[in-house]
Amino acid sequence: MIDVLVVDDDVRVARINAAYAAKVPGFRVAATAHSTAEALAVLEAHPVDLILLDHYLPDENGLAAVRELRARGHQCDVIMVTAARDVATVQAAMRHGALQYLVKPFNFAGLRAKLEAYATLRHTLESGGEAEQAEVDRIFGALSAGSVTPHLPKGHSPTTAELVRQVLLAADTPLSAQEIAERAGVSRQTAQRYLKLLERTDRVRLSLRYGETGRPEHRYVWVSSPPGG
Repeated sequence: MIDVLVVDDDVRVARINAAYAAKVPGFRVAATAHSTAEALAVLEAHPVDLILLDHYLPDENGLAAVRELRARGHQCDVIMVTAARDVATVQAAMRHGALQYLVKPFNFAGLRAKLEAYATLRHTLESGGEAEQAEVDRIFGALSAGSVTPHLPKGHSPTTAELVRQVLLAADTPLSAQEIAERAGVSRQTAQRYLKLLERTDRVRLSLRYGETGRPEHRYVWVSSPPGG
């Protein structure tokens, strides 16, 4: 199990985020905190693997909190979960070692995709050994917070496209449209619409799997480095 500390100054939001995290298989919420001081006290008593960290805290901001926990020797990973969306804060979070950055407001599917990608990353890193380029691409792909494609057609949501991308990144094997829809928390029709778009832009590769009926099932896998990319 991956132990999680949820830090948010709003008690209600902390409770919601904790409930979201607890619903993701493999994750367990160890505690919640509502300030930097409270979070550090929790960590001293109960080390965790991952912190879901708000930036706007009553005593110190999230970036200062990360500096303090590192100074105290805590090596837990950090995902920023905050309404702060200015580029300077995002860049500073990256430099301070935040693995992901999730902008409020978000839904369960948005957080689940980040957590599943994080779980995949941990599994990959814990296996040790040497990494081939494809494995390195997968590691950095799980960390990437960039957009799926630079120009989405009108009517397409970057958030939904990112959800589909994260689901594919977290998968060990190619997935069907139905499996992607369930993991992303969207309808099958929506998943298929985005998969067709991503396939046309060479971000997703389609393969066919033949079952007992002889009718092929479409399976999808993320392409870390598209042609010309």
